[in-house]
Amino acid sequence: MKTKFLLLALVTLGLIGCASMGSSNTKNLLSASGFKVRTPETEKQKELYASAESYKVQRISNDGKTLYAYKDEKSGTAYIGDEKAYQEYQRLSIQQNIASQQYQAAEMNRQMALGWYGAYGPAMYGPGYGAYGRYR
Repeated sequence: MKTKFLLLALVTLGLIGCASMGSSNTKNLLSASGFKVRTPETEKQKELYASAESYKVQRISNDGKTLYAYKDEKSGTAYIGDEKAYQEYQRLSIQQNIASQQYQAAEMNRQMALGWYGAYGPAMYGPGYGAYGRYR
């Protein structure tokens, strides 16, 4: 139970971090999720774009319709998606976070194994060591 809670907390933190990052990885996830890249054209769009927070997925409700927007200030564009695209973005983010955690755990296990077995390395079994484990 404690492990599940810890995993949920890490995934949640990963999502928060991922949603607020200005990285190309976030933009790739948004594009893969069905978000469309738009450049503000009208005065109203430019005004909304200027007031939006950069590099963060934000929920926008207007006339009973919910949209999600991500402002990429560097490129001057916004990624716009509906509820379905946002749900897919969350799913992909969680998958990526879990894969990253699994990779990190495997790397830590590998380093631990090297440290453990390395303790019996060259100093003990190096050159000059005989067939019976003694110097001749």
